[in-house]
Amino acid sequence: MRLTAGIGGAALAAGMGMPEAAAADRTRHHGDGVRTYVLVHGTHSAGSFWTAIGRELALRGHRVVAVDQPLHGTERFVPRAYQTQDLRALATEASPVAALTLDDFERRVTAAVRRAARLGGPVVLVGHSMGGLSVSRVGNAVPELLAHICYMAAFCPSRTMPSLNACAASPEGQHAITPMDQLVGDPAKSGVLRLNWRTSERRDLAVFREMICADYSDVGFLRVLEGMQTDESMTAYDGRAVGHAGTWGRIPRTYLRFGKDRTVATELQDRMIAEADALTPGNRFTVHSIRDAGHLGPEDPAQVTDLLHGLRV
Repeated sequence: MRLTAGIGGAALAAGMGMPEAAAADRTRHHGDGVRTYVLVHGTHSAGSFWTAIGRELALRGHRVVAVDQPLHGTERFVPRAYQTQDLRALATEASPVAALTLDDFERRVTAAVRRAARLGGPVVLVGHSMGGLSVSRVGNAVPELLAHICYMAAFCPSRTMPSLNACAASPEGQHAITPMDQLVGDPAKSGVLRLNWRTSERRDLAVFREMICADYSDVGFLRVLEGMQTDESMTAYDGRAVGHAGTWGRIPRTYLRFGKDRTVATELQDRMIAEADALTPGNRFTVHSIRDAGHLGPEDPAQVTDLLHGLRV
């Protein structure tokens, strides 16, 4: 099994109003003015991953919705033993996160997209890391409400690799770092992949840093650790999330490829892009590569923000 990590921040916006059909019509005809970006975090993360990017997009005149998946972010589950750093208890403490499935994640993001569409204007759905699974599923569910979808160093499963676990188990996925020695407890018993981000073990910290943000400053790395969540659902990792040509495949799409990613290996990113393009050769990924970026992207988010702001809708 492979783990994907994401952190960051959120600018929130929501609205109610017109029926979805009218919202979809406005999405198609609004042009390149104000958009609503719906941003989806990755594993062990929260909507706060998008804070800096979301703030800048809002300052450029857009609406931004940073989604917290169930039991993440403001709803996050924090094991008591994590707070006290009782490692023996942490290995066995039960977690409600174990019950989460990709259906739960999809419903949360689809609901955000529906509300965003009622605001009028194009809706752009962006997923980082594990958030790509939600992008694909929501693209199947409500393609008429989406003007563009974007995968940011994210999993984009295909027919040959239908789940996150299948992508990670591929030959290309083997180039990633897997923190198996850092897992706390037995995932087969707990139902979650649990990591102790507050560890003081130098070896564990070195693995975490190399895995997600090797190029960050010391202070930046500590900020990353502070935003991480201990548990992620094993069931969600194994859920099917394949985009369909007739729904997801109709939506213009972009991939932000990070060249030094050690969580979603660049070889795997390239394979996922190629297999998606083979499914819909008339609607291929627009690919932007950031050569020196690790899994979380550059510590300075300006380049990513510029790319998201520049997406064509």
